[in-house]
Amino acid sequence: MKKSKKFQLNVLFILFLISLLQVGCAPSVVAQTSDSTIRWADAQLQSSSWYEGKEAVRIADNVLMYQHESGGWPKNLDMASRLSEKEKERIKEEKKSEDSSLNEITIDNGATVAQIRYLVKVYAATEQDRFKEGVLKGLDYLLEAQYDNRGWPQFYPLRDGYYENITYNDGAMIRVMDTLRNVAKGESLYSFVDEARRQQAADAINRGLRVILDTQVEVDGELTVWCAQYDPVTLRPAKARSYELISLSGSESVGIVNYLMEIDNPSPEVITAVKSAVAWFDKVKITDVRIVDVDRPELSEGYDQVIGFDPTGESLLWARFYEIGTNYPMFVDREGTVHAAFSELPYERRINYLWLGDWAQNLLEKDYPNWLSRIQ
Repeated sequence: MKKSKKFQLNVLFILFLISLLQVGCAPSVVAQTSDSTIRWADAQLQSSSWYEGKEAVRIADNVLMYQHESGGWPKNLDMASRLSEKEKERIKEEKKSEDSSLNEITIDNGATVAQIRYLVKVYAATEQDRFKEGVLKGLDYLLEAQYDNRGWPQFYPLRDGYYENITYNDGAMIRVMDTLRNVAKGESLYSFVDEARRQQAADAINRGLRVILDTQVEVDGELTVWCAQYDPVTLRPAKARSYELISLSGSESVGIVNYLMEIDNPSPEVITAVKSAVAWFDKVKITDVRIVDVDRPELSEGYDQVIGFDPTGESLLWARFYEIGTNYPMFVDREGTVHAAFSELPYERRINYLWLGDWAQNLLEKDYPNWLSRIQ
């Protein structure tokens, strides 16, 4: 017998409440590095005047040092670290090795796009040509990395495995397209980009838009949202890591919809894509529960996470993954086993991955209504 959505969520909620009874609350901890005066993440968010200063320029030179000959950057590096001359020489030598992780160039985890955006700000403030050249080289990388079928892989040059997939995961492809859209429009920070590159950027985002529309998943004749990654040949939904199965994404799809809503004079096809996705988000939202950090000193991290009742009734949650066809939330362990409830996941998977979030709440309550009023 086919279970109703309401029945399935009720079962999940009961399991969540059972797990809540076994635990209590714990504070969160924020780690900071000690080898830099500002964190890389914070360096990207300063006022325009800050980028004139010595600290901004020092970091920008780090960014250029890490830039690969292809124009892109590796991921998960602290570009703001204070490096000795010896450390800089070691990095330059390491880049000469084909096996070095410094040569694994990607758009994953914000890499490459973050560096381009940072260098743009420093160039605008200092007008030092080396930063301009770093930006142009980075843009050329993004243009070169695009597949002929219009999407972007996670890594380029290509790596075997799921790294070849067209990657919406963690906002990778949308960040690229958003940056190239700014270039194509000649927005102020990118006004120095030549006309040829601006035209290439415009062509790239048009082709990227086509693949976005072509990959929106259709179920029983109705458009829904997107999987987090797609096979680059067939354009069919694809899996990535063992716990990232073929599914509908309750997270990445929000970024895609936001991108579509920022298109000037959207076509009827784009409007239909947005309206269909928003209808799906409204249909699968999980209400009256919230994520709770709980004190568990006997566990390795000292805390656990459970789903608890939200007495305010204001919280809206979405699962990271939904089963295509049933819209059941999917909680997946490292062996690829799908669990019916968050509480059934192994501890390590519960706390080290974002399985639930309020990703679409602003979209439903604010951004989508505003967009509707603009296009009418």
